[in-house]
Amino acid sequence: MPSSYRAIFAVPGTRKFSAAGLIGRLPLAMMGIGIVTMISQLTGRYGLAGALSAMLAMSAAVLGPWISRLVDRHGQARVLRPATLIAVASVAGLLLCAQGGAPDWTLFVFAAGAGAVPSLGAMVRARWAAIYRGAPRELHTAYAWESIVDELCFIVGPIVSIGLSTAWFPAAGPLLAAVFLVVGVLWLTAQRATEPVPQPREQHTGESALRSPGLRVLVATFVATGAIFGGVEVVTVAFAEERGHKAAASLVLAVYALGSCLAGVVFGVLHPAGPPARRWLVGVCAMAVSMIPLQLAGNLPFLAVALFVAGLSIAPTMVTTMALVEAHVPRTKLTEGMTWTSTGLAVGAALGSSAAGWVVDAAGARAGYTVPVAAGAVAAVVAFLGYRRLRGPVAIRGGRGADDQEPDKHDERHVA
Repeated sequence: MPSSYRAIFAVPGTRKFSAAGLIGRLPLAMMGIGIVTMISQLTGRYGLAGALSAMLAMSAAVLGPWISRLVDRHGQARVLRPATLIAVASVAGLLLCAQGGAPDWTLFVFAAGAGAVPSLGAMVRARWAAIYRGAPRELHTAYAWESIVDELCFIVGPIVSIGLSTAWFPAAGPLLAAVFLVVGVLWLTAQRATEPVPQPREQHTGESALRSPGLRVLVATFVATGAIFGGVEVVTVAFAEERGHKAAASLVLAVYALGSCLAGVVFGVLHPAGPPARRWLVGVCAMAVSMIPLQLAGNLPFLAVALFVAGLSIAPTMVTTMALVEAHVPRTKLTEGMTWTSTGLAVGAALGSSAAGWVVDAAGARAGYTVPVAAGAVAAVVAFLGYRRLRGPVAIRGGRGADDQEPDKHDERHVA
């Protein structure tokens, strides 16, 4: 492990809460695809499977920020455990109803309840922010590390979920995802020494973190970015199936995540110069441009190489996004602010996957790659239009973000 990464783990407890976060985040990569695999095997109805996956994503998008707002007010342990209980009970109900052939509406009810899964990535990043507030180099590396963990989850999670559901029994993937969630949350919330201390009640204004103009720009851009991810996933599966190698789709998508993972490793060590807002804009534009070569893919090896290159811009952009959230959201709303970016990605992924599926059905898999290209163009336009808001002063009642400094000064500290 490079010395920069070893240094951030010198603080007692950091290894444990990061490991707990890894386990607790695996369901994010396993649950949706596991439900699709389970329902398609049990019923043969891909439309129902996709609709349930979309219901899960949209429910998480609605419930996630609300849960994180409660965490900012009351602490992780008090909120995450009951939220996880609701999510796991809903997953259990979904699995039982699917196995028992219950009416479709019951599946949608339980899929909606399963959206109460807390954002473990935001919880872990909030712990890093509390530990390394005022130490921008270490915090940059910590955010890079967590982006690496995210990509590892998306490399391993789908392969494990699909593999278990097809080789063992249909519900095996979602069931194991629920087990990982329980273990991760219980382990994380048992670590009270590193848990961020909730701010006094009088510092909470009752307003959403979305009152920040900068956060709104980030979330809007991430909706388009999520559409890139959702579109690429659906079209890649269709592309592989058209060429008679559907099972290879998971490996090709793993290469996509691998590119991001490796870029995150390097980015966490480099500490690049320049204001974070500018780096973020460059990263979003790079993600958009990297979608263009996918339309030239004629075979799986070429597609894998193109996706690997496309993945190189993901983790650095995500790391920079977390730094911008910290700068533009008050400390009392930091977990909620980080969760809103994940919400934007989830909403965008649901929209992108739906649009991509429609295009694939109408014109074939290769034409489907126009969806991530279009989504990338939208992301770049929104990023350009909102760039000034990310550079300007924080305008949120209830306190400034990060270290209560002007954003320009904060930017300079992050690249010192």
